[in-house]
Amino acid sequence: MKKFLLLMAAFSFAFMLAACGRAETFEIAMITDAGDIDDESFNQGTWEGIVAFAEANNKTYAYYRPAEISDAAYLNAIDLAISAGARIVITPGFLFMAAIGEAQAQHPDVKFVLIDAVPTGGTGSNTVSILFAEHESGFLAGYAAVRDGYRDLGFMGGIAVPAVVRFGIGFIAGVYYAANELDVLGEIVFPNNRFAYLGNFDASDAHRTRALSWFEGGTELIFVAAGGAGSSVMSAAEARDGAKVIGVDVDQGPLSETVITSAMKDLASAVDQMLTAFFADEFPGGQVLTLDASNAGVALPDDFSRFNSFTQAQYQSIFNRIASGEIDVPSSHAELVSFLDDLNILDVLEITADTTS
Repeated sequence: MKKFLLLMAAFSFAFMLAACGRAETFEIAMITDAGDIDDESFNQGTWEGIVAFAEANNKTYAYYRPAEISDAAYLNAIDLAISAGARIVITPGFLFMAAIGEAQAQHPDVKFVLIDAVPTGGTGSNTVSILFAEHESGFLAGYAAVRDGYRDLGFMGGIAVPAVVRFGIGFIAGVYYAANELDVLGEIVFPNNRFAYLGNFDASDAHRTRALSWFEGGTELIFVAAGGAGSSVMSAAEARDGAKVIGVDVDQGPLSETVITSAMKDLASAVDQMLTAFFADEFPGGQVLTLDASNAGVALPDDFSRFNSFTQAQYQSIFNRIASGEIDVPSSHAELVSFLDDLNILDVLEITADTTS
């Protein structure tokens, strides 16, 4: 089976190289997870960071899409990349935890960057783990939505992995923080039965139908933290007059006019930092780095033209309060309950949604 997967990965990669007209050796490799480099989300944001760095610094680069979603397929893709000359391998997503846990031990002379997770067994001396404060960008998105006049809200996550859970927790916190400021707590309809995990990150008619049912039931806006499944929610919004979406990971505004903003992670910058450090012989191996508002690792896009009234000045004010630590955004269900309790608003809320699974 392993030999078959390796051959499949080699065939796919050879086809990709022929299409791109690239040499068969390279220094930088990316392994995609469940999506591809054009998923308009996590993979694409990472790949674009690699391309930008490599083109600016005259470095060779390529990507592999594993033959299937499995640890064996990921390891085969990593082995194939290294056999073709990769000196640094970048893997985006929690699905690589086990594979990088093995690969970092099998290839001590190769450097690895694991985004959004820590390898099984811990981060080795030749690996850097990069985490993001998704709860902070989720908070910014929820705060902006309520400040902009939205009251009936929904959240759709892909799978209840830590990063997606943090997006949802932060979104709830931001919604109610803004509602408390505006004294409109009684007008908020969220989360109740409008907080859900879809079970995957893929576009599908089922996801579109579910989102459309929410919109038809009165939901004005859905924050969708579900990778490629976001396109299904956008399609549903386009079919319902006035329905809006908040995108995720990268600026998804260009994908649909219904996207008013996106809860972003600065993937390109993170990749650039790691590649710059690697080629300067300053790779911070063994470290787990967290990128948040304090180091500009998370944000909303600069374009505020699709908001009704929320301004860049209002955004900068709340962003600065998070970056400075004045607002400590919750990242777990327990922290969310405590956060809302500190605001003295738990007595008027019913947080019925399971925000963790």
